[in-house]
Order: sequence, then C-alpha cells, then structure tokens
Amino acid sequence: MTIATLRSALPDWAKDLSLNLSTLTRATTLTEQQQWGTFLAAAAATRNESVLVQVAEEAREHLSEEARSAALGAASIMAMNNVAYRTRHFLGGDYDNERMGLRMNIIGSAGGVEKVDFELWSLAVSTINGCEKCINAHEATVRGEGLSTEQIWEAVRIASTLVGVAQAIGVVEALD
Repeated sequence: MTIATLRSALPDWAKDLSLNLSTLTRATTLTEQQQWGTFLAAAAATRNESVLVQVAEEAREHLSEEARSAALGAASIMAMNNVAYRTRHFLGGDYDNERMGLRMNIIGSAGGVEKVDFELWSLAVSTINGCEKCINAHEATVRGEGLSTEQIWEAVRIASTLVGVAQAIGVVEALD
C-alpha cells in the first residue's frame, strides 16, 4: 500500500484531501528525510491503522530504518508529552514548577537522526495533538536550527492533511 492507494480509497467528497496528498508528496522545501519522517510521524499520530500502514510502506522507500524508528519515536513520545504539557497549561500556574517526572531520553538523543528532523516531526505531532506549548517550543527549536517558515508550514500542512485523510478513511471504513 502507498500514498496512491490511500488517495484511491478516498471518496469523491474528500477530493481536496487527495489533491493535497499529491501536492505534498511532490513538495520540495523539506529534505527527503524531513518530508517522509513528517509523513510517518503524522500518520502514527492520526491513530488510524489504514493511514499508518499505507504511509509506512511508502516511507520505507525514502527513510532509513533509523529515521523510521526516530519518526515513530517522535510520535510516541509526543503523544505522552502533549497530554502532560497541555494539561499543565490547562491547570494554570500552580503546576508550572512541578517536575514532569516522565522519561524523555529519545528527545535528547533525537532518536539517532539530526535534531532538527526529530524536532520537526515532534512539531507535526504536537500540531495534531493540539498542544500549544509543545508547538511553540518545537517551532522555536527548528527555527533556531535554520528551518524557514515555509519549511515549518509544509510540515504543518502534511500533519493537517493526514488528519483529514484519517478522518475520511475512518468514515469510509465505518460506513462500508
């Protein structure tokens, strides 16, 4: 399965999502690793098995095993962090100085890939999970590492499109 298979599974009412997928797979502002790592991390963050399986298969053609592992690691660690940090933010100032107390070693090691790539994937996942603090922190890091606004926005567009695709595929699967 591939992105093409995903696109063909989308119903007519989701044509915009299909077109966006096509456009984003041909976009060139990110490196190949950044682009496909973002696709893979975002696909994992959608929590839609069909989307993840299909994106993962195509990502194998573009990513090393180490990069695939790092992208999935970014999705997993940010699933935890986004809940914890978003909740800390929602609860207000009383919790700002509380130690998080959760292991996050993969962030320090960047999963064995360049820090900027891991942080970009973390930003994409945080976008999906809706954690403002994490989005801002990862955006500042990737900007500091030299990524442009256009490159960062491309990652956001990938994440956003995959969420829409996951929802559409979920609807199709539920109604079939």
